[in-house]
Amino acid sequence: MPERKIAVASGKGGTGKTTVAVNLFEYIRSFDPRPVQLIDCDVEEPNTGVFINAGELIDEQTVAVKVPVINKNKCLYCGKCAEFCAYNAIIFVKSVPYIQVMPDLCHGCGACTYACDVNGAITERDNPMGKVFHYRLDDQSTRIEGQLDVGKPFAVPVIRQVKKTADPNKLCIIDAPPGTSCPVIETIHDVDYVILVTEPTPFGFSDLKLMVETVRQTEVPFGVVINRSGLGNREVYDYLDWENIQLLAEIPFDRAIADAYAGGKMLVHEVDGIKAVMKQIWEQGIGILNHK
Repeated sequence: MPERKIAVASGKGGTGKTTVAVNLFEYIRSFDPRPVQLIDCDVEEPNTGVFINAGELIDEQTVAVKVPVINKNKCLYCGKCAEFCAYNAIIFVKSVPYIQVMPDLCHGCGACTYACDVNGAITERDNPMGKVFHYRLDDQSTRIEGQLDVGKPFAVPVIRQVKKTADPNKLCIIDAPPGTSCPVIETIHDVDYVILVTEPTPFGFSDLKLMVETVRQTEVPFGVVINRSGLGNREVYDYLDWENIQLLAEIPFDRAIADAYAGGKMLVHEVDGIKAVMKQIWEQGIGILNHK
């Protein structure tokens, strides 16, 4: 039976999503005998490696999207390929005539190739989007990280390959991208549980509501961790009560936590009480899954 996949997400950056992800991973890795892997799907700015020792690089993959190449000697300039393109990635001017593929707009769906009636008028080439790195930390744990190439527009293909690289027989702790857009949906759509990290501030509350609406559409069970508790107001707490959303744990607004984080240190080993918080998050989240 495949192991569980737990995603850690947030509606905005800076709430402590990665802090929870890496410390939950370190808690399981240090105090639970099961094999576990940390999956960094925040491919535009992966930073789990700041807190986890790099380990041994065991695999490196290039991720590419297939984009069309139009042979202008064979093209009849009928415009069908541009008509079929849902992303407006093909510029077509019949009167000139002129046709050109815009690689940074192309999603590699293949609709243009399907639409073309002329054999060989459209071929495909690889358009690299990023890389996936797989590290062995010890006999029981690994870390997989995706990196989107600078200037590339599509994170989803890289995220998809990161998740494909993961071992289905190992527990996955996934650091999701921030926000509620396509990269987040790709990350969480097939996980078993989502931990939403927020903070008790107006911005944190606003973005949490957006994230709750997003996760509910996926029908994946979820709970909330409030980071920097003691800061801001009670609005987030009232919302969780009103919506009947489980509060998994709170992480206090504490100078010792900020100091350890700034130094790239693991809170579960450096700050009193954080091990107990991660234990509570883990047991509450997995407890929900065990009763489903």
